[in-house]
Amino acid sequence: MTLTLQHLLLLSAALFAIGAAGACVRRNVLVVFMSIQTMMAAAMLAMASFARWNLLPEGKAAMFFLIAVLAAQAAAGLALLVAVFKRCGTVHGDELRLLRD
Repeated sequence: MTLTLQHLLLLSAALFAIGAAGACVRRNVLVVFMSIQTMMAAAMLAMASFARWNLLPEGKAAMFFLIAVLAAQAAAGLALLVAVFKRCGTVHGDELRLLRD
């Protein structure tokens, strides 16, 4: 069995739906952050699938750029979460009042 474009897009849609459900349902900011990362990885998988399907070499260059963007977002997001946890003592979205004060 070979992987077709439909298989890869179905996997991408499933990953995006899981990430969207996690971002909407959870209250923990770390889990919401990981869900957003999952949604971005799903979009990256869809883009790579289309680039491979159309035999475009630009897709690989864009993938490297997106991987760098995801890594930078992860580093900045985790640094912000650590700073918020040190100041507030929690990472639950309902209990954070850092921006309200």
